[in-house]
Amino acid sequence: MSKGFASNYRIVLLASGILVSFIGLGARLICLHVVDRGELMQYVIKARRQIIVEHARRGDILDVRGGVLATSRTLMEVGVDPQSLRAIDEAKWPQLAELLGLPVAELRKILTTKSKKVDPVKSAGTALLAAVGPSAVTPAARPSAEDINGIFDLSRAMEKSPANSEKTEAAEDEVSLDEEPDANGLRLIRYAKLSPHVDESTYDKVMALGIKGVYGTRIYSRAYPHNQLASHVIGYVNKAGVPAAGIENYADFYLRGQNGWREGERDGKGREAAQFRTREVPASDGYSVTLSLDMMVQHIVEEELEFLAKKYQPQKATIIVSDPRTGHILALANYPTFNLSEYGKADPASMRNIAVADQYEPGSVFKIVAAAGALENGLVTPGTRFDCSIEKIEYRGSVRSLPGEDHHFDHPLTVAEIIARSSNRGAAQMGMLLGEKKFYEYVKAFGFGGRTGFPVGGEVGGTLAPPEKWDGLTITRMPMGHSVAVTPMQMHMGMSVVASGGLLLRPQIIREIRDASGEVVYRFGTVSKQRAFSERTAATMAKLLMGVASKDGTAPLAAIPGFEVAGKTGTTQKLVPTVDSKGRTVLRYSEKHHVASFVGFFPASRPQVAISVIVDDADAHAPGGIAYGSGIAAPSFKRIGEQLIQYLDIKPAYETPARGPGLLALEGGRR
Repeated sequence: MSKGFASNYRIVLLASGILVSFIGLGARLICLHVVDRGELMQYVIKARRQIIVEHARRGDILDVRGGVLATSRTLMEVGVDPQSLRAIDEAKWPQLAELLGLPVAELRKILTTKSKKVDPVKSAGTALLAAVGPSAVTPAARPSAEDINGIFDLSRAMEKSPANSEKTEAAEDEVSLDEEPDANGLRLIRYAKLSPHVDESTYDKVMALGIKGVYGTRIYSRAYPHNQLASHVIGYVNKAGVPAAGIENYADFYLRGQNGWREGERDGKGREAAQFRTREVPASDGYSVTLSLDMMVQHIVEEELEFLAKKYQPQKATIIVSDPRTGHILALANYPTFNLSEYGKADPASMRNIAVADQYEPGSVFKIVAAAGALENGLVTPGTRFDCSIEKIEYRGSVRSLPGEDHHFDHPLTVAEIIARSSNRGAAQMGMLLGEKKFYEYVKAFGFGGRTGFPVGGEVGGTLAPPEKWDGLTITRMPMGHSVAVTPMQMHMGMSVVASGGLLLRPQIIREIRDASGEVVYRFGTVSKQRAFSERTAATMAKLLMGVASKDGTAPLAAIPGFEVAGKTGTTQKLVPTVDSKGRTVLRYSEKHHVASFVGFFPASRPQVAISVIVDDADAHAPGGIAYGSGIAAPSFKRIGEQLIQYLDIKPAYETPARGPGLLALEGGRR
């Protein structure tokens, strides 16, 4: 054997070494790909797998003519994967901080914090909340059109207060972590929020910096283009995305939509590898809700409230406008009010929907109940006369005192005069003709003592005691609007019973619901709760109420030339805390604090709009120091009505004669 060749021993040794190396490599590959494959793949999945949420767009809230009351703006949520950051990009961090409006030190802290120690119990709770949150409901789970009314009724009980809904903001998680902690109990941060929302132009500048690991997700932010307009009806969505009040809360099931998501992998540069996308669920945008509100009518009403607030500085006030033929609300506004775009700065008291959440004694407007009941039962006619000068009257075997009068009447008054001149004693005597039980039945038939069904604002049912709990004077006081408490909405719908031909209608605020493609899902029509009295009685009552707005009635300032105005004034003393001679605090009627109101409709023989004006405690700046419904609320009715005539193109039924409309005919001759 030549010296140029290796010995057999060396060849065998080299071959053995190579063989052992291949065997070791093969064993390692088998271990990696077979034995330990499951465990190792978890690390790969964590490093490469990603779930991207596609946010659904919340539906719009529109007025009856399609005007936008609430909408969703497109924004970008900017975040970072701290594990992907490169040292080379650190010089760009100050530019990123400036674009996002963050202090450089705060941004640096977020970018350099790459792990977090998390309480396992809290973490589990957060994960569960995320799994069963509002967006977990799929579009397929939405109910049929027949179920919509029932769902809306149930959702009223779930309406959240602004204070409670804001608490969720503090619990919002700003980071996303690995599922498993390391040996030190730390979990790697895979995502940290840098900015909850930036506009798209700013986002483009952020992306132009080319900082690896910084990216954005498209989201939507709620916007209210008209600020305070109809704020108590619309409600708002808070910073945590929780609908806190109003239609935003009531119709949230349809407005919110359903978030989508996609699961896939990312490459070494952190970009999505679309070819490895495994699952994808597209977002389903929310439905739009069209209200019966008309922005122009709402604007007219809110301007009038602003005028009243500046001139009389009342404690609070409410104005409601509706179509009495259908029950649909055209406008609803309260004073004080608040700006939906700045709800966080609002006084909680200004957020209260006074129209349905506050009660007051209605006073003389309530006289329509006794009059309608007595007419319906044939106990009186418009020409029936009552002695309204007497102070006491015998009733069911005992003498009852009658309420006082604001005016002296020198002759017995007809029913027409009792309504036109607002006689307390006349109303009391009509109530006594009916009797406690029958009168109570008519009070209920007008809708008092129970909720109207208005869906937003935390409606209360008013205060109405049953006859068995009445004292000896209640039958003489309730017919004139004392010993009972109502909400402005109840009183409005009560007067609308006359305008609708005797039907008690449910007040409606939603007209229709449309899906994201614009197709109508459901329409809301007229809902009649019950018939209170006949059309004939309703027509008679409408003519009687025209006398109120005549020169001989209590509200000539409500009259609109050329139109039949029907309505009723109310001036009620408020119950205020008073210290008696024994040092006890008791509630007593005040001579310095009143609720002034005028509730009516027109044209009386063909009603098209009903208007309620209720002004609470405007006495300090009222003429003579007393806020009368005739002097404060009635002129507001007229100002609003005159503008609605032009805007809604309301035609008069006929030319109103100079004499009180139809009053002589109703009385059967001269008084």
